[in-house]
Amino acid sequence: MPQPGGVISLDHDTPELARSYDEAGLVQFRHGKFLIGPLAIKSGEHVLDIGTGTGRLAEFVAGLVGPNGHVIGIDPLAGRVEIARLRQADNLQFDIGRAEDLARFHDSQFDAVYLNSVFHWIADKDRALREIRRVLKPAGRLGLNVQDPSRPHQSRLFLRQAIADAGIADHRPDSNPVLGSTDEELKSHFAANGFADYRSELRALVDVHEDADSLLRWSEASAFGNFLEAFSPTEREQVRRAFARLVEAKRTPEGLTLERYLRFAFVRKAPTDN
Repeated sequence: MPQPGGVISLDHDTPELARSYDEAGLVQFRHGKFLIGPLAIKSGEHVLDIGTGTGRLAEFVAGLVGPNGHVIGIDPLAGRVEIARLRQADNLQFDIGRAEDLARFHDSQFDAVYLNSVFHWIADKDRALREIRRVLKPAGRLGLNVQDPSRPHQSRLFLRQAIADAGIADHRPDSNPVLGSTDEELKSHFAANGFADYRSELRALVDVHEDADSLLRWSEASAFGNFLEAFSPTEREQVRRAFARLVEAKRTPEGLTLERYLRFAFVRKAPTDN
């Protein structure tokens, strides 16, 4: 059944969506590497990847920490964790879990924690940040990227227009709920939960898709079944047709070329904070 507006469900993911996400995972992996660089992860460190998905970025980070380090990836979606566990390494582990409950981990267990395109799916951001602060070592680093509602992705703007053009914007004006954060909101969340040295940057990332259908498949997989979920099959087809017409304006010789915008933010736990 459709979810009420603004509610993000974890119950709609399917094995097919998980596989699609993994197959197209280079999109997330590329901007995940922009997140990992400023964290300056070193050999021997212990790192937590929250919302690891199918584990591609965690596998990369495991190579950075080397045999004396350790990376743990958690995700609430069992089908994606199942795929992640196919990535074999002695210093890499995957489990089902979510940011709001890190009780399985000890205080001050990790040198660094990151969330790659995950924070905008978390409803209780303060609870998640309190848990992350607890499991970080003193001076431990946290990095995340998040959708900023003040700068929506180009594809999201086209989808809003497609929903309006299909005449169903009164049903719901958007394709799926996203709980994004502006620069000021992030700064407030971090300060309220004991983090210091806040810095952030809004980055434009260019994606190229073969056609409208491949873009929509990626959007559905990355939203783990919440994408257009409030609409009937007939309404979804109306949106798809309208969207395909609109995005042709972004056609280049390489394909449909659209910009996504993510805010990258970094903080530290205080060095004297246990």
